[in-house]
Amino acid sequence: MRRLVRRVLDAADERRRLDERTSPATKIALRSLFLDYRRRAESGGPLPSVWDTGFRVFSQFDEDGVLLFLLAAAGEGPRRVLDLGAGNGVHASNCANLLLNLGFDGLLVDADAEKVAWGKRFYARHPDTKERPPATAQAFLTRENVDEVVRRGGLEGEIDLLSIDVDGNDYWLWEALRCVRPRFVVVEAHPELGREEYVMPYEPSFVWSTAPRSGRHGASLLALVRLAERLGYRPVGANQYGFNVFFAREDVAPAVQTIGVEELFRRARI
Repeated sequence: MRRLVRRVLDAADERRRLDERTSPATKIALRSLFLDYRRRAESGGPLPSVWDTGFRVFSQFDEDGVLLFLLAAAGEGPRRVLDLGAGNGVHASNCANLLLNLGFDGLLVDADAEKVAWGKRFYARHPDTKERPPATAQAFLTRENVDEVVRRGGLEGEIDLLSIDVDGNDYWLWEALRCVRPRFVVVEAHPELGREEYVMPYEPSFVWSTAPRSGRHGASLLALVRLAERLGYRPVGANQYGFNVFFAREDVAPAVQTIGVEELFRRARI
């Protein structure tokens, strides 16, 4: 009985917190801040340091605030997002705040069928998205199929944000993705790999949870920065722990300063 009561109370608490995160007051505050950043960028006024813009609404850490700042500084875009490794698309999501509070849409992709189904039900029922919920796709992503999965999910051409967090082949998916042209990319780096340009060997069937704990997984900060440069992007920030790194396309948001690799390392706390 105690366990049942606890589950009911936890569910009620989660619903209350969700209601707070999508309340009119939250939307007004977010949109007011968004418009303030945009006015500053358009007028040529001083912009805050990216390190002072972070906060969490749905993201795991402070990614929501950084993304709000970057998208506002970039000016009007297509208001579309692509999340590879989305989980259920809500909890610890880099895209949920944009979808629920700022009117974006897009595509959420994950390998876990149960999480994908949960996210699909959630967005189809939520009053802020039920008229136009984001598309969802269940797929185990590889560099061989990522373009096909994204196209089949209805995304091509310019989008505002690409978020990649698949715990392994993140580097290889970004390198292979060609059907969309993101203005910003946020991808998980591994600062603990040090200052070398390291990328784990490509393994199409790699799953982090079953991989040897002694192995080196993912890609180092320097490797992702070099890949970004090759693809036409520049580093513009990271989350508060330095492992989710933000990149801007070279033709986007010129008022936002490029962040050097050494500064990214100084911010890394893992």
